[in-house]
Amino acid sequence: MPKLFGRQYSRDELLQKVGRVDQLGGVRQITLADGKARATRAVEFCTGTGLRFTALADRALDICSAAYCGASLCWEAPCGVVHPAYFEPEGLGWLRSFFGGLLVTCGMTWLGAPHEDPAGGVEAHSGLGLHGRITHIPAENLYVDGAWEGDEYTMWAQGKMRETMIFGPNLLLERKVWTRLGENRIWIDDEVTNEGSREQEHMLMYHCNIGFPVADEHSEYLFASEQAIPVTELADECAEQWDKFAAPNPHQEELCYYHRLRGNPDGTTYVAFVNRKFNAAQGLGLYFKFNLEQMPWLLQWKMPGAQAYVTGIEPATGQGGDRPGERESGRMITIGPQQSRNYNLEIGVLTNQTEIGEIEDIISNL
Repeated sequence: MPKLFGRQYSRDELLQKVGRVDQLGGVRQITLADGKARATRAVEFCTGTGLRFTALADRALDICSAAYCGASLCWEAPCGVVHPAYFEPEGLGWLRSFFGGLLVTCGMTWLGAPHEDPAGGVEAHSGLGLHGRITHIPAENLYVDGAWEGDEYTMWAQGKMRETMIFGPNLLLERKVWTRLGENRIWIDDEVTNEGSREQEHMLMYHCNIGFPVADEHSEYLFASEQAIPVTELADECAEQWDKFAAPNPHQEELCYYHRLRGNPDGTTYVAFVNRKFNAAQGLGLYFKFNLEQMPWLLQWKMPGAQAYVTGIEPATGQGGDRPGERESGRMITIGPQQSRNYNLEIGVLTNQTEIGEIEDIISNL
């Protein structure tokens, strides 16, 4: 049953008190109207608890904004939402339309820094730009709705994104973003299918970007990390402080670490990022639940810069490096013709010290 306003309600109790469910929470389609966001289809969710978030149907149903009781849960980049028509795939052009947000999907056939891949076929003939194409692919067969299932009211947006080219890959991502009335959680369920006739290399990463006020001086990372691998020399020099976040620094360079995490016997694991000092020590944070059999690596992106004051929590199929390196290391995943892979991500809001303590115990016991 939904928990709203401090107590649980049955379906019948709620429907006797409101004219329609939208009075409490729900999901609706909108279209953005200004600047580079113009004509972008979006889906707004409200769970009734204070959690609101927006998924962009024209950007792979990635989540561009999220807030809890007015406090932003994610970092929003200066460019804001950008329609996929403005995508610049070459080199670092991806950054011109990187809106930040709670979720940006990277992949599906490559990700990481711009690089060359001589063995990459027609797809790589002019080089591979930053983080792939999937986040700039609009959803087809968009289905947005909400429905009662017993005493639970579920709301969702789902669609299909195809990454393909003649003589190249033909991957289909079927995504469902959903939540429930009375919940402080978001679920993303993905299925990637190779609809081509040949085996296809595949890389995927969930680029989750947390900003102020969750990210603030003294915010903490809660990871069950068995190994933290620094990506750069500077990250290596700062490795002892990988689990701490700092005040904004205009001269800050990004720090990145690859993590090997402990998990449960079924492969599930949790990570969290928390600000215990938020709102006079009320506390605020986010946790992420995923499966290490699906995504065995976590990339941690620390960027406590001025304006670019953000941290990335990024579950991934590999280390997120260049495609030749992933191939040579044996980390590259391949999907056979007409075969599929599933991915599941749960994002939860930690609204007080008790909830932060509970997730900290779960992570410490992994």
